[in-house]
Amino acid sequence: MPVKNRFAELHADITAWRRDLHQHPEILFETHRTSATVAEKLRAFGCDDVVEGIGRTGVVGVIKGRETGSGKVIGLRADMDALPIHEETGVEYASKTPDAMHACGHDGHTAMLLGAAQYLAETRNFDGTAVVIFQPAEEGGGGGREMCDDGLMDRFGIQEVYGMHNWPGMPTGTFGIRSGPFFAAADLLQIEVEGLGGHAAKPHETIDTTVVAAQIVTALQTIVSRNADPIGNIVVSITSFETSSKAFNVIPQKVHLKGTVRTLSNDLRDLAEKRIPEVCEGIAGAFGATAKVDYKRNYPVMINHDTQTEFAADVARAVSGDCADAPLVMGGEDFAFLLEERPGAYILVGNGDSAMVHHPKYNFNDEAIPAGCSWWAGIVEQGMPVA
Repeated sequence: MPVKNRFAELHADITAWRRDLHQHPEILFETHRTSATVAEKLRAFGCDDVVEGIGRTGVVGVIKGRETGSGKVIGLRADMDALPIHEETGVEYASKTPDAMHACGHDGHTAMLLGAAQYLAETRNFDGTAVVIFQPAEEGGGGGREMCDDGLMDRFGIQEVYGMHNWPGMPTGTFGIRSGPFFAAADLLQIEVEGLGGHAAKPHETIDTTVVAAQIVTALQTIVSRNADPIGNIVVSITSFETSSKAFNVIPQKVHLKGTVRTLSNDLRDLAEKRIPEVCEGIAGAFGATAKVDYKRNYPVMINHDTQTEFAADVARAVSGDCADAPLVMGGEDFAFLLEERPGAYILVGNGDSAMVHHPKYNFNDEAIPAGCSWWAGIVEQGMPVA
């Protein structure tokens, strides 16, 4: 089952859909135009059922096979949301929305799954039911969690679920996957440091929160270097440092820090959640300041299931001739919530030499579309073959 000829025929249409989505990026759960576009196309394709509003703005399409005696139901998931980034690609179909762009390729994921849905609705060459899942708010909003909480799996009887993400640096249209932990847990961290503000010329009359917070930022890295097992996987990143005063001559009363903690095991996750408040409060106390830590567990570790991973790799090999061993990824992925509810697997498809995801010059490579669509279709046709 190499790349299907039908997707070569549909390539121009799917590319046009993708570029239309690219011009109209929507963030988190605000995917109203995107969701409406997806629902309209699924109905036009002749899906047996189209349901909107799952997980706020998620869309689900149901496609029954030529036969359904197997009773098997496979879910295929694509994400729809964009990022709050100002686009710098210069392409003719660049974002028309200021400070929003598809910098992670979710426009491509959505378009590829739409292409697969059209093909599956046309051919129905399988024994069972395919459920196509279009999810909002992957980029930090937990849209996958919201859809699961809305009863996604039970309502549609999903037994296995599969996801895909484009990956810059891999040859276009090739695939990579790994079994077990794949993408890291991604937790959110906020720290408020409070001291005693005052005049910059009289630091001895203050408790300088800027100095305290700077010490905290540095000391948090010792959790990685001195508390965690060196062969473990943990990243602590402080990404925002904001003082309560913006004046040149004022020592601020408060400093607010934000960041993320990424781990590939629950033990390290527990360690980080315990040690971060200890470090922050201890350093702040040594200076006479205080530190309040808000540690929010967000996306869990995304863990591919062994059997489904091997099946997904087999389908990928049939499409492209090979499926590489993918590296561990310290980025988060809320497909993890779906994999906590049902067995399944998540695969990477090559995006060529584009800028990395989340970069203002990133752009999805439309040449990956036929391979991605063929993989989606293959999961259904090979996973639920007609006898």
